[in-house]
Amino acid sequence: MFNGWFQWFILFWIFLLPTLLGIGGFFMFRKFLKSLPKKDGKSDLDWEIYYVEQTKDLWDQETLSLLEELVSPVPKPFRDVARQKIQGKIGEIALKEKVNKITNDIIIKGYIIATPKRDHKFLRKKLSEMDICIEKYEHLFQ
Repeated sequence: MFNGWFQWFILFWIFLLPTLLGIGGFFMFRKFLKSLPKKDGKSDLDWEIYYVEQTKDLWDQETLSLLEELVSPVPKPFRDVARQKIQGKIGEIALKEKVNKITNDIIIKGYIIATPKRDHKFLRKKLSEMDICIEKYEHLFQ
């Protein structure tokens, strides 16, 4: 039935194209769900942007470099999204605690809370590589 190279090429694309479209559609649908407004009228993305904007003056070069170091294991195509999510959670914590400056402690708390549970193993590994003691943050891993 399939004896020519062109027929195998077409068969290959018949399976590859819907697979890639499905994967892309999945991530686009997740982004769409995050942009839907909640009961308060703002979406998850709106809140992330709000917290980042409200706390952008509280960051200094040292804390930004720590955030970049913590986000470095995330694959490059997803790094910006992960950084915004983590930075939004850090901003939320900073506003709740009414701090004057983002500290390493707040960054680590926000990083742990914003990281999905399935990635906590990698998070622990990264923190141990950076010689950061995680004993006082164990309750956040639950």
